[in-house]
Amino acid sequence: MNNQLVRRQMPLLRGDFSENDCDKFIAAKERLWTEHGYGPWAFVINDQFAGWGGLQPENGEADLALVLHPNYWGLGKVLYKEIISRAFGEMGLNSIVVLFPPTRTRIKGLLRLGFKEDKELEVGDERFIRYRLEKPVKNEGKK
Repeated sequence: MNNQLVRRQMPLLRGDFSENDCDKFIAAKERLWTEHGYGPWAFVINDQFAGWGGLQPENGEADLALVLHPNYWGLGKVLYKEIISRAFGEMGLNSIVVLFPPTRTRIKGLLRLGFKEDKELEVGDERFIRYRLEKPVKNEGKK
């Protein structure tokens, strides 16, 4: 969370991320699991903490987050597929959202995944654009 390449994508992250901040962050994420039955995971690759992400409740929506150290950015697609599979499979969600700050203009990949711009909103005195991905409709095929 102190890596500058990570921080530039996270406008709500202000100041240094101390060990105390980390403890509070983890406690808050664990509370999500207790209160809502789901929340983000820690990603550990080859015994190294690579980042965190998954789905977490945000204003009544399931918000997708994927925050990886730059050394692991190439693994985002694999992690994303697992998150999506769980969201629309075992969790039975009809849609998920992702929040991007307006400064994040490279969104073609997000749109290619099927996300559509939904609306603008404010979180923690910062403006975000919410994108929504609807559950894919299965083709039943013609009989």
